[in-house]
Amino acid sequence: MKRLLLLSACLLLSFSTLAQSKIIYEEFASNKLDETRKLKIQLPRDYDVNTDKVYPIIIVLDANYLFEPVAGNVDYFSYWEDMPESIVVGIMQGDSRYDDGEYDDTNFMPADKGADFFEFIGLELLPYIDNTYRTAQFTIAVGHDFTANFINYYLFKDPPLFNGYINLSPDLAPMMAERIPERIPNIETRTFYYLATGTDDVKDLMDLTIELDSYLKPLKSDNFDYHFDNFEGATHYSLVARAIPSALEKIFSVYRPISKQEFSEKLLKMDTPISDYLTDKYKIIEDLFGLTNPIRINDFIATATAAEKKEQWESLRTIASLAQRQYPDTVLGDYYMARAYEEMGEPKKAMRTYQGAFDKEEVDFITIDLMLEKADKIKADFGF
Repeated sequence: MKRLLLLSACLLLSFSTLAQSKIIYEEFASNKLDETRKLKIQLPRDYDVNTDKVYPIIIVLDANYLFEPVAGNVDYFSYWEDMPESIVVGIMQGDSRYDDGEYDDTNFMPADKGADFFEFIGLELLPYIDNTYRTAQFTIAVGHDFTANFINYYLFKDPPLFNGYINLSPDLAPMMAERIPERIPNIETRTFYYLATGTDDVKDLMDLTIELDSYLKPLKSDNFDYHFDNFEGATHYSLVARAIPSALEKIFSVYRPISKQEFSEKLLKMDTPISDYLTDKYKIIEDLFGLTNPIRINDFIATATAAEKKEQWESLRTIASLAQRQYPDTVLGDYYMARAYEEMGEPKKAMRTYQGAFDKEEVDFITIDLMLEKADKIKADFGF
């Protein structure tokens, strides 16, 4: 009995370990800094299993205290498919953060150690991560106060080094609040920019952040995706816990499965083919994040249901055809193809399609019994 309990405990421990994201501690010898830097890297839960899959990169400055809140939220959001699984890379800084973010007293751009740190991230760290791990072509930088100011310098590269910038109560260098709005309209690549403060933040930092927001908010550009939060009652440190999930949710909003709100406010109000909405959604995901994900079953059902309600039968047939190709061993595509045939006046094709799925895997509410019932009803109605 004891052996059985021990075996069960070992199995449970093994499964628990497999289900966890993987944390790696590394020491990186930098030529630019002429010193070794400690890195903390979180790999996604399925990294060792899905060997063909690639992942966006999230670079976290001030990783001594900022890594865990970022990595935890990334793991949580990706578990529920609200964002893609990502590789989180934390740079341990401690007291070196001030030297790392050093800027010139006249032009207020990175200087001395700050210039070395700037090149360390762009010319050493990111190429190393790309060469060592399976990465997608989408990167985000996260910083808090002094390091939040620093990540903005990468906006001035052409093209910018990062696709997304999460600025948590930035301690902006002089002229930065004016320079960023001047630079944004000239950026030709899609850029996500998140800015946060709190009503109980350090007053000077809050005022600077609100000033920057007033400059960024009026900017209109298809390439600039901007979001701002001013959290009620949040201090300089407590705002971090509220801002990180808000930033991830907003940056990756298009990645999420189709929600009830999206269903009612977008799909049901469409006059154009709903099948286009489905394919466009995943094309945007591919273009933005470099990910070629299969269409989720949830999104097939949502768009197919909307097509039925809107009586877009040709659109439903297109959605069904996509589902048949992506999930050929399930009843998903056959069910909606048969529904399209029914409504388009082809009952015999509908009956045969329902019947042909009797040995396939059931999906959600679409059971084999439901398929056969619908086939029998058509047979009875038309005397086939």
